[in-house]
Amino acid sequence: MSKTTLHKFFDRAILCAAAGFLAASAGAVQAKVTLKVGHVFASDHPWQIALTGMAKDVADATQGEVVIQVYPSAQLGGDREVAEGLGLGTVEMGLFGTGALQVLDKRLIVEELPYAWPTREHAYRALDGKLGEALAGVLKEKKITTLSWWESGYRHITNSVRPIEKPEDLKGVKLRVPEAELRIDTFRQLGASPTPMPFSEVFTALQQRVVDGQENPLATIHASKFYEVQKHLALSGHIWGSAVLTISDRAWNKLTDDQKKIVKDAAEKWKLEERRMIAESDSKLLGELEKAGMQVTRPDAAAFQEAVAPVWTQYEAQFGRELIDIVREYSRQ
Repeated sequence: MSKTTLHKFFDRAILCAAAGFLAASAGAVQAKVTLKVGHVFASDHPWQIALTGMAKDVADATQGEVVIQVYPSAQLGGDREVAEGLGLGTVEMGLFGTGALQVLDKRLIVEELPYAWPTREHAYRALDGKLGEALAGVLKEKKITTLSWWESGYRHITNSVRPIEKPEDLKGVKLRVPEAELRIDTFRQLGASPTPMPFSEVFTALQQRVVDGQENPLATIHASKFYEVQKHLALSGHIWGSAVLTISDRAWNKLTDDQKKIVKDAAEKWKLEERRMIAESDSKLLGELEKAGMQVTRPDAAAFQEAVAPVWTQYEAQFGRELIDIVREYSRQ
């Protein structure tokens, strides 16, 4: 081998080694992706507990390449701001009750038709099936990816005016509701005076008697300490509400396929755990709320169902017959 050929051989070898080193280095060092997820509830709510567990699973499975930071108590904004931010891509992740999604598309709150779900298992089957697929399609139109359907739970009424036994007892009660037309129309139909406001303002509004009452699941009533400013609790169960865990398409597309699978699998795992926590906590929380001084009534659901029947007819045109039929299909299974 000539000197010139030998020099060329060594030059090529050095270049190949350098290229291999650079490629290995590039593969070994990946930029860490940080995803902030916000929700409106307190740090002891099942949403926070489940999101924290999910974040740990994702960090462990990706060896720290994907970090989910959880922000409770509306630190990233209220439901409406988070929902809008997801669509714009300025918020990475959000977990919220579907009532907040009306700001994106009115069809997204179809599950909140009053007395749609005889049991929570009926709702689970719907959202893990055709209804969840249909609503995820609507969210995808807004550049939002659905990770999994969690639970808010059955909503009940609290107030500081009187016990609620029948629809007539709600007459004139100024009731805080989420900023969702369906909820407003439902309570207007029941004779109350619905007052929309962000969740972050509710405790102070109840404390200062700006409103007389509110409606939420027991886990929310307890975690938010509404028992400190409300005397009466009516187990109306007028609405079962899901919670949807979402990620903006902009953030989703930053993840590799393997990372997407890890995040999706963790969301499904903690969906089941969060649902279990919500369901199992109801009886325990009811006892704690009674111990805290709340007076509990158990209204006859049939009278309330009859009173809100016109709401279904009113919203059929808005939601579309196809979605309404899916709700009816699963509610009868």
